[in-house]
Amino acid sequence: MRNAVVVAVAMVMLCTSMAHTDVRPQRDFNLQRFAGRWFRVGLAYDSVSFVPYRDKVKASLGVVSAQANGNVNLTMWDATPAGCRSKTYYYEKTNVPGQFTYFSTRHNMVKDITVVETNYSEFALVLKHKVFHREYTQVALYGRTQRLRAEIIQKFKAFAALRGFPREAILTPPPADNCPPSPSG
Repeated sequence: MRNAVVVAVAMVMLCTSMAHTDVRPQRDFNLQRFAGRWFRVGLAYDSVSFVPYRDKVKASLGVVSAQANGNVNLTMWDATPAGCRSKTYYYEKTNVPGQFTYFSTRHNMVKDITVVETNYSEFALVLKHKVFHREYTQVALYGRTQRLRAEIIQKFKAFAALRGFPREAILTPPPADNCPPSPSG
């Protein structure tokens, strides 16, 4: 019986790792073209602790700043019940253009970020992934504007579904009002 459990666990781990080995970064990824203002207009996340907040999520704004060494600073603004909050993330480049790592203070570990697809001027599909005591995966859809074409939204939903996200965990939240606040207010 114990051997069957070990084999089952090994198979699950193998399948999980295989599910993400087919994810490749954007071909010929160009960080300079990717830099700038992006709205997170789609999010797939199935953490149990996130479920109560799904209906409260709003589209958020981020600014990607390319550093001279190839690393990235990402400043995100999120609308919360307490107001608009900003947070900066520091992504370190890897040997593969379009793949980064960052240290998650929330989970106290390094996570992988892959820019799966982008046309630079309209949308970007990004995968955040790490396996620790459970698999942690998040898919995000970013747009240069808060509204994207229906076929791009469908591409995001299909990609997230292929990663195993249930339909209710794939969100396209409404825009946030005044987050970040305008410079005059």
